Order: sequence, then structure tokens, then C-alpha cells
Amino acid sequence: MSVRRLAEASVQPASFAFNRANAAAAKQWIKKYPKGREQSAIIPLLMLAQEQEGWVTKAAIETISDMLGMPRIRGLEVATFYTQYQLNPVGTRAHIQVCGTTPCMLRGSEALMDVCRSKIHHDQFHTNDKGTLSWEEVECLGACVNAPMVMIFKDTFEDLTPERLAEIIDLYDAGKGASVPPGPQNGRTGSEPASGLTTLTSEKAILKSTRDREARAAAKAAKAAAVPASAPAVVVSQPPAAPAPTAPVAPSKSSKPKTDALETSPAMMTPSPVKVALAEEKAASVRPPRHSAANANQAAPEVEAVSKPRSGPKPKSEPAGAFKSPEAKQPVAKTAKPSLEDKNRPAGIERPASVDDLKLISGVGPKIEGILHSLGIYTFAQVASWQKAEREWVDGYLSFQGRIDRDDWVKQAKALAKGGVAEYIRVFGKKPV
Repeated sequence: MSVRRLAEASVQPASFAFNRANAAAAKQWIKKYPKGREQSAIIPLLMLAQEQEGWVTKAAIETISDMLGMPRIRGLEVATFYTQYQLNPVGTRAHIQVCGTTPCMLRGSEALMDVCRSKIHHDQFHTNDKGTLSWEEVECLGACVNAPMVMIFKDTFEDLTPERLAEIIDLYDAGKGASVPPGPQNGRTGSEPASGLTTLTSEKAILKSTRDREARAAAKAAKAAAVPASAPAVVVSQPPAAPAPTAPVAPSKSSKPKTDALETSPAMMTPSPVKVALAEEKAASVRPPRHSAANANQAAPEVEAVSKPRSGPKPKSEPAGAFKSPEAKQPVAKTAKPSLEDKNRPAGIERPASVDDLKLISGVGPKIEGILHSLGIYTFAQVASWQKAEREWVDGYLSFQGRIDRDDWVKQAKALAKGGVAEYIRVFGKKPV
């Protein structure tokens, strides 16, 4: 997506204000949104500003943002994101948007752009010498069946040829744009086929009333052509008569349980053909089955082909021949923490006035930092000086199982002690986390 920026400061007006009609329209737009959601009106309000000024100015964005009580940066984000907003001055009489998406491109939109280049300006978003016209290529404008097409303001002009577009541009440049009828420019109505209708040319296929009328006319003609009773009998082979239509079958009530619920009680119908006492209804009702959570959670074997619960954890069986490492077969014995009196314990110091942020070392969180503080470890230099025996003691005390060497605390601490975050980034190519 291309970067969209505001126009140069030299062309930006000093201020912006809606005219009377647009100010009233802006209030109506704001009222359409719930209380506390008025900022959602920024999109239609920016469109009002564009229709009034011809383009969206920085002053308009700031004024509308202030009107809606939203940060100005939010308004700038909206205006620069949507391509419907023109962020630079455009033609005062017409800004022509030429659709360049595939259907229009296949139907000659490149030739339309050549017309714009020759009659307006070679480059997009540049006005002509008089400042009355400008143009741009846009994505699909939604009239693919009438390709190629352009949009000027809110009107679309479809089924264009280069010659017709040149005429339209000349009319807008002369201030006669209102005389150009929008829509197809080749005489067809709407989006009907250019060659005329080829389907649905008769109502017979779609209107039941037409088919019924034709059926009645055919039956009447057949009856009139029948031989009178007084005429000599003539044996005529007749096709077998179609079976008479049967009356529709009422739906069965076999699946409806007997119940005394008011929703299904015939006594509650109006008018009711049956008047039954509630006690009698209750006596005729079927008692519900006793609920069993275990039975309800059991899948039917004939459905699942295996007996198992419908929900909850399902035991997974391991193949008999699956390989298991010796470590997995033997339970891991927990090793006791090393003694605080061990000779390999790193030397601690009194808490200094300035304590290093040990959490900058990858692998040290707030909890581990607190444990290190309790051991008298407060600075990067202390960690950087640990030898192998000291690292193994701290590793065992924290139950890390080699994590200190894997994360290379000593190298991290040396970089942080030498030059802080800048040195860390130089050594590791990233910020400490």
C-alpha cells in the first residue's frame, strides 16, 4: 500500500469551518451514533468536508477531530488510510477517477487514461493549467458489467469510449458538467445485455398465474372440440387418464409426547374443541426418565463402534512396541539443593546504593532476581565473574538443570556490565528481554 501524506504546508489553508448547511448535516450524522460513540462519525464528516472544499485539508481534519473530542492523530490516521479522501488539491470542476481493475482494463481503461493524460495532465493528482481538472486511477468502482467506466464526484459514467470521455472532460472544463447524464453512455438501460435480452423474454416461465391461465384455455379448447353425444361413436385411442390429485396428508402427531404443559394442552386452544381438567391432563402425562449423568455421557457403541465417554479426558493407549528411553523408564530422582555453606557458593555483597536490573539478563525474572538478591547478588559484574563451580552451585540452588550455561548468563552480564543495553545490542544483535 502506498504511503499517503498530507499536502505541502504552502497549499494548506489556515483554518476550516463547515458552512451552514454542512454544519447542520454534521450534527445529524453525529446523532446517528450512540452516546459515547460519536467519534465513529469522523468518516462521513470528512466526506462532508471534502465535498465542501474539494479535498481534505489538515485544518479540516483537526477541526473535525476537535469537534468529536478525539485525538488529532486518530483523525489523521483515518484520513490517510482511506483512499476516498483526497489529501491534495484537485480540480475545482472535476476530479476524474478512472477504474483500472481487470474488467475495465480488458475493455479499454488504458485508452481512457491516455485521454486524461492528454487533456488534463500527464501525471495523476496534478491539475491542468487552469486548475479546473485532475484525474487518478482507482480500484474497482463496482460497475464491471458496464466497463470501462469513470467516476466524477458521486456519479459514474459507464460504457465509455475514448471519444466520449474526451467530450465529457470538455463539458466539465467548460462548466457544463451538470448537462452530462450519468450512467451508460452507449444508450443501453442499466446493465442489460448490450445485444438485447436473450433470456426471460416471456413471463410464462416465471409467473404461475400465466401458466394457470394457459392451462385453463387449453382445457376449454379440448372440451369444445370433444365429439357430441348424438354423433356416431368413433373409437379413439385415448391416453390413460392422469390420476386424480389426492388431498394433502396431515402431519403425524406420533412423535409428540403426551404432556400437561400449557403450550401443548388442547384445552388452551381458542376455541378449544377439548375441555380437560388439569388433573386429568397430569395423570395422562408421561413421566420423564430419571436423569443419569454417567449414562448421558456414554456414547452409544453402535454409533461410535467403541465404548467411550462423549466428553471429558479420553485415555490414550500407547502401542506395546513403543520405544521408551532409559530416562523415561526410570523415575527422575530429585536432587537436594546445595548448602548455603558450600565453598562453591558465589560471594555475596552488601546491598549497594545502586542496584543493577538483573532482569535484563535473559532467563532472570522478578522471582529469580529476588532469590539472587537474597544471596547477595546485586550487580552484573558479580554474575560476569562466576566460574564453572559457582555457576553449577547457583544452577542447582535454582533447580535450573543447566539453564544458566544454556542462556549464557555470564556473557550477557559481561556485556551489560561493560556498556549497558547499547553494548548488549552490539554483542547479541537485539535488545535484552
